[in-house]
Amino acid sequence: MGEKKIKLVIAYDGSAYHGWQRQQNALTLQQVFEERLEKMLGEPVSVFASGRTDAGVHAQGQVAHFTTSSQLDPSVIAKGLNSLLPDDIFVREAMYVAEDFHARYSARRKSYEYRILNTMAPDIFQRRYVWHIRKKLDNEEIRRSLSLVLGEHDFSAFRSSGSGNRNPVRTMYRADLIEQKGGLIKIFMEADGFLRHMVRNLVGTLVEVGLGKMTAEGFGAVLKSADRRMAGPRAPAHGLFLVKVHY
Repeated sequence: MGEKKIKLVIAYDGSAYHGWQRQQNALTLQQVFEERLEKMLGEPVSVFASGRTDAGVHAQGQVAHFTTSSQLDPSVIAKGLNSLLPDDIFVREAMYVAEDFHARYSARRKSYEYRILNTMAPDIFQRRYVWHIRKKLDNEEIRRSLSLVLGEHDFSAFRSSGSGNRNPVRTMYRADLIEQKGGLIKIFMEADGFLRHMVRNLVGTLVEVGLGKMTAEGFGAVLKSADRRMAGPRAPAHGLFLVKVHY
């Protein structure tokens, strides 16, 4: 029997990890998965994810794949991995996929959610998963700004230096602000791809709008400028969740 390709759908709390991609002198999610899989399968394994989530970013539905000569069923691999992985990582699904599947290059869309706690008092039990902002945000003005990013745009104004993507044009299919009980705000974005730090840079600028430091019209001007210096600061990593990768 030849090698088979297996797709994993993964949830993780990114608080303890320096992002997905392996690095020297820092614990990463890729390292954890490759070490556990090698221990379980008895062979070195390279694991490829849909994208490199940054240090502190969380995932509800990260997707990764690897190739193995093991004859273990994917469901058995998922169960075995979950017994070996730390309790801040969980494999939600494992399945065989076609030889030409690639977690990154086969992806058609990605969905992200950014969580803001807009209350005077912090919630110490959510501090790793929300950006706490005390001053009341103007959610309607943020919604007006979000409507401007729908469709195809050059997102250079919200792209951090070091981005490996040469083409800054992306299509945004959904951009919503959802208000929940207790002052929790979720900003949801779905696009055919995201540039380096794009969601965090967008959220940081949207918060400037919500605080009255910029109007929705000003936000639109930033988008059209394609100039990162015009945009607001980058939002903290710990409020960001990779929700789903669409294939």
